Amino acid sequence: LAVKDPTAVERANLLNMAKLSIKGLIESALSFGRTLDSDYPPLQQFFVVMEHCLKHGLKVRKSFLSYNKTIWGPLELVEKLYPEAEEIAASVRDLPGLKTPLGRARAWLRLALMQKKMADYLRCLIIQRDLLSEFYEYHALMMEEEGAVIVGLLVGLNVIDANLCVKGEDLDSQVGVIDFSVYLKSDDDIGGKERNVQIAAILDQKNYVEELNRQLNSTVSSLHARVDSLEKSNTKLIEELAIAKNNIIKLQEENHQLRSENTLILMKTQHHLEATKVDVEAELQTYKHSRQGLDEMYSEARRQLREEAQLRQDMENELVVQVSMKHEIELAMKLLEKDIHEKQDTLIGLRQQLDEVKAINVEMYQKLQVSEDAMKEKNEIISRLEDKTNQINATMKQLEQRLQQAEKAQMEAEAEDEKLKQEYVNKSESLQNEFSQKEKQLLQLETDLKIEKEWRQTLEDDLQKEKETVSHLRTETQEIVNLKKEFLKLQEKNKQLKSICEDQEAALQELASKLSESKLKIEDIKEANKALQGQVWLKDKEATHCKLCEKEFSLSKRKHHCRNCGEIFCNACSDNELPLPSSPKPVRVCDSCHAILIQRCSSNVP
Repeated sequence: LAVKDPTAVERANLLNMAKLSIKGLIESALSFGRTLDSDYPPLQQFFVVMEHCLKHGLKVRKSFLSYNKTIWGPLELVEKLYPEAEEIAASVRDLPGLKTPLGRARAWLRLALMQKKMADYLRCLIIQRDLLSEFYEYHALMMEEEGAVIVGLLVGLNVIDANLCVKGEDLDSQVGVIDFSVYLKSDDDIGGKERNVQIAAILDQKNYVEELNRQLNSTVSSLHARVDSLEKSNTKLIEELAIAKNNIIKLQEENHQLRSENTLILMKTQHHLEATKVDVEAELQTYKHSRQGLDEMYSEARRQLREEAQLRQDMENELVVQVSMKHEIELAMKLLEKDIHEKQDTLIGLRQQLDEVKAINVEMYQKLQVSEDAMKEKNEIISRLEDKTNQINATMKQLEQRLQQAEKAQMEAEAEDEKLKQEYVNKSESLQNEFSQKEKQLLQLETDLKIEKEWRQTLEDDLQKEKETVSHLRTETQEIVNLKKEFLKLQEKNKQLKSICEDQEAALQELASKLSESKLKIEDIKEANKALQGQVWLKDKEATHCKLCEKEFSLSKRKHHCRNCGEIFCNACSDNELPLPSSPKPVRVCDSCHAILIQRCSSNVP
């Protein structure tokens, strides 16, 4: 016997079904005598048959996440080939309730039937077979002569008037099942009961297979949706993990930088604190010594002033005679004024230096607010302060030398006073000269005392400023301690981020394992679906014994049928149960192929 091509058999079956559906639709519409609605059963069966005809030999298009097999692709070409079809395509795209390409294709077929141009649209498609080859296999119905025959049959539908409401219908979720009971009824076969029973059994099996196919399709679509959601979540988790790793690397770099800067700041602050402590202690010691010497000098000068005031009262009577010496005293006063002006110039220079020091301190206070340039400016300011402290030490040494000179001059003055007392009677003129010299020395001592008081005030101001610098350095040390605390907090955050990253990696591994398991399950379901196409149920009379234990079925040992391999087991042998998310109870599973088992009743109905 010659083996027939299965695709040719499928095309012939579909052509016969199309002939029957179109013939029945035309006859029922003419007998009905009115415009047809969407609820009319022959019209619904016609759309289901047309959908199967258009799906025959359709190529499966691989997308990024799933497989796409829909008839909307070839129907979209009609608007390019036939300009009048643009209105239908635009209205289908604008419908709000349609979400899937299959729903759009169903709406397109209904609108084409209402326009009475379905035959013209499909004829344009069949002519352009080079464009159809992108969507259909070479053995598809639309690529062969059967497609042209169906298009010719569709011309007869122009007699029918249809008024269909496409907007409110749920076209996405409709199940396209052909009702063969409408076409299998005939008057000649009514008498045969056995044949009717066989036909009923075949129809039951067909309904079962179709329902099983529908359930498998729904499970496959749900698994595809889960795979899509898992892949999206996987990509999001990978991106978040990469971002977290980059943040960890940046935090580690900032951590190393903060550590190095912290160590440098600590070393510099310790060094500066030690240097400033040594300088402050030395300046305090020198200040104490200078203060003691100045107090002694001040007491001695007051005692001398008292003594000389008494001498002056004694000598006032004699000064009347010494008018001639007044000119010399004026000259001496002029010289003293010159000295005073020179000393005032030096004081002005010292005040300018003090102003410069104040300006430098203000600049230090402003520059300390900036964290990056603070240490450089501190080094410069400390070097300037060291230079000025050296200058102050030099000036203090000069003051000590002047004090020593003043003491020497005072000793000489005392010796001269003693000589004058002894020789006062005989040498009044020499006493007058010495008195003028003593007055000059007194004036010098007073000016020196004033200068020393001013220097004392400047030294006190410098000490206060240095105390302020010390307090500022202490605040900086406190800031360093705060930075250490923040650094510890950053370390803790870093540990937390590492733990989160580890958890995310573990979750990613679990998701990958679940994805692999779901893909394996999908492949098993596809293989089972392919295996179902050639399977036929055994009759109830033939299945009398269990496949595994070979015991006879009874009320206690009920029959369970495998969907995949077609074997029949008893309830004792099929103890494997599998929980499903769609059913509240666990489902029994086949031992050989792990497919779902279904209990059979006595009337051959699954």
